[in-house]
Amino acid sequence: MEPVTLLTDRLVLRTVGPQDTEAVHAACQDPDIRRWTTIPSPYLLEHARGFTEQLVPDGWANDSMFTFGLFLPAGDLVGMLGVTMVSLGVGEIGFWGAKEHRGRGHVTEAAVAVARWAFTERAIDRLEWRAEVGNRASRAVAERAGFTMEGTLRSALNNKGVRRDCWIASLLPSDLSLPSTSPYLPAPT
Repeated sequence: MEPVTLLTDRLVLRTVGPQDTEAVHAACQDPDIRRWTTIPSPYLLEHARGFTEQLVPDGWANDSMFTFGLFLPAGDLVGMLGVTMVSLGVGEIGFWGAKEHRGRGHVTEAAVAVARWAFTERAIDRLEWRAEVGNRASRAVAERAGFTMEGTLRSALNNKGVRRDCWIASLLPSDLSLPSTSPYLPAPT
């Protein structure tokens, strides 16, 4: 599909391209982004170029990954957020915030906007969030966005060649008062 642009109260959520390579590269020099995500470390300009010029456009073109740069209206890069399709109707959300813009609710605002878009425009009925156990900032964003924590998966993430435990949470259309594209029968309680 063609990339889309979403607007929130404070942000412009759009695909990234060659014009954003340097901003992505600069943001990813942050040790916290390299620690908690699976981006290469060290993160070189060639990695940013591959991301903005190949990975992101290819994901949109083949409907496998929908990546949004989070920008202030003035053009500053606030973070990145993507939804990767993992199975029919199920996407996994991932995100990071640029160090100088953290703590302002931007990533949470973007996560809710992209979730609404995914549920209404992409026929996704379940968004999953995963993060390495200990990544409390990412967990806080997921919880503020309405995700329900489901537990800990042992040895479920591979970050730079090391297996790690991760938290998992989900968001359903009904969590945002939206209809699902298929019926949902919760387990009896």
